[in-house]
Amino acid sequence: MPLQRKTAFINLSTREVDVQDIPLSLRKNFFGGRGLNMYYLTHLAPKGLDPFDAESPLIFGAGLMTGVLGGRMNVSGKSPESGYLADSNVGGYFGAELAGTGFSHLVITGKSPTPVYLYINNGNIAFVNATHLWGKKTGETQTLIRDELKDDKIQTMCIGPAGENRVRFACIITGPKNAAGRTGLGALMGSKNLKAIAVRGNTPFSIHDPKGYLDLLRATSRKATSSAWGKALGEYGTPILFKNANTRGWTSYRYHQKTTVGDRGQELFAENFKAKMGNGANSCFGCPVHCRHRFEIKAGRFKGTKGEGPEYASFASMGPTLGNLDLSSVVYLSELCNQYGVDTISGGNYLGFAFTLFEKGIITKADVGYALNWGDHDAIERLLTDTVYRKGFGDIMAEGSFAVNRLPAEAGKHLLTIKNVSIEMTDERAAKALAFGLAVATRGTCHMRSRPSADVVNYPREILSQFYGGDVGKDFKDYTGKARMVWWHELFNAVTDSVGICRLAGVFSSINAIGYLDICQLLQKAVGLDMSDDDLYTLGERIYTTERMFINREGISRKDDHLPDLYYEQPIPDGPTQGETIDKAKFETLLDDYYRLHGWNDIGIPTEDTVNRLNLDALINQEVAKCA
Repeated sequence: MPLQRKTAFINLSTREVDVQDIPLSLRKNFFGGRGLNMYYLTHLAPKGLDPFDAESPLIFGAGLMTGVLGGRMNVSGKSPESGYLADSNVGGYFGAELAGTGFSHLVITGKSPTPVYLYINNGNIAFVNATHLWGKKTGETQTLIRDELKDDKIQTMCIGPAGENRVRFACIITGPKNAAGRTGLGALMGSKNLKAIAVRGNTPFSIHDPKGYLDLLRATSRKATSSAWGKALGEYGTPILFKNANTRGWTSYRYHQKTTVGDRGQELFAENFKAKMGNGANSCFGCPVHCRHRFEIKAGRFKGTKGEGPEYASFASMGPTLGNLDLSSVVYLSELCNQYGVDTISGGNYLGFAFTLFEKGIITKADVGYALNWGDHDAIERLLTDTVYRKGFGDIMAEGSFAVNRLPAEAGKHLLTIKNVSIEMTDERAAKALAFGLAVATRGTCHMRSRPSADVVNYPREILSQFYGGDVGKDFKDYTGKARMVWWHELFNAVTDSVGICRLAGVFSSINAIGYLDICQLLQKAVGLDMSDDDLYTLGERIYTTERMFINREGISRKDDHLPDLYYEQPIPDGPTQGETIDKAKFETLLDDYYRLHGWNDIGIPTEDTVNRLNLDALINQEVAKCA
């Protein structure tokens, strides 16, 4: 039964392992995955802990139903990129294989004196010398571990050179391209001299109602694949989103100088990418959608480059954000990021920041060693590589948002971040709900904490208002109800991350996808938990409020729930959303509505009544109150 999976507390300094059961009460309050990760992190990472401190925890958590329903999991810790919350949801096969070992969570502390990897085979955990793997890229690392352990079914999560060198926006990779990205988790893993975790598991488990679960799973799978959104993902993957962003005016070109490239963007449309480079499709564990598309560059300078993806976020970050509209270059650079273990969103945007500084004359060729001209593939690849290996000017860029401490004073006003995390590959000045979601996200700039994409899909507004339980305005440019939409998705996404359901299979761009009632039924059939949709709402609130308390404790409050000044001060210069900005007064009203919905006070700190209602730790709340 998935409820019986355990947590392994692993100390890399002493090489001690403590295996503990997970109390049923804790499961019911936080499920698994992101929820349980947040519980552990909040209790094990005291206020002010340096992310690179040996005792800073690195937590891997499979969802409650991972390995039964799908393969999703979360990796969490203290963020090297922001100094606050690090958390990332990742797919592939690692999460399901970890669940198969009998463990759902790994809580890793300490620092190994030499490079090491963990090998977990069912209930056994071994510390294996990884000196020979240090310096290897992510694909080669995974291949070498499988060869060394003589088992091609082993699933591995590993870092590349970026994580080893503590690049603050390094990620953790499993498979060809599944990444625990954003917030610098790869740097946290590298700081512990932990190169990889390899897992192999076939521990038996039982299902509460096998026949009922299989019948329900078939129906749920049909629901996920039959919508227009599910079909589009199966046909093209997430790159299908670039056409929408470009034609409607919320992509980022040259680091937010413009929001569309017009007809020039057709080279990067998913249809063109599939026609020129498509090489079949794959899926994450147990997923019927098959949105992981394979590619092969078949001609030109990068001929022979193969891989999976890239996702839309990688397309846009390595492409228009850097003024790069060459399809082969964009695909090659995305794959290079995967091999280096660099988050493509943060990587593309920090490079975009550097290119902006060069364009404005704040840094010069004498500073960098070469010119940084928009769209120049050689300059992009060279700065990316120098950053990964901390060579020359790349050593500054490897510091991410903290690079401003080593740059001319005027550089800081051109850096676009929220809570020290780089802005993303889209420009939301027109889409108010999407912009608001970025501003209030607990891990810093993040489209995955909420992202009410249904607001920019052509649903009748009365249907959306009924779905979200209140007026959501006449269109995506209207501020009305946007706080409610963001709040709804924050709770729902916290639940799906804790169950182990992919964001794209749940309510995201389609309100007809897997929702609360579906999850209630799946939980009952699979693990015998009888929970209502109200129970799930409360669980989502508990998880999200725990995250909020974690960052409150570090000093985050209303003053930090804001967008970069560009969003308020510079109207979109042209295109279909020309003239749009974020109105500061209306944004402040959204914050008031948002805090009220969450049960937080007027500076964004959970009230005592909310803490008590959600049965959260009063001691942590006292620490938060002192910080406030």
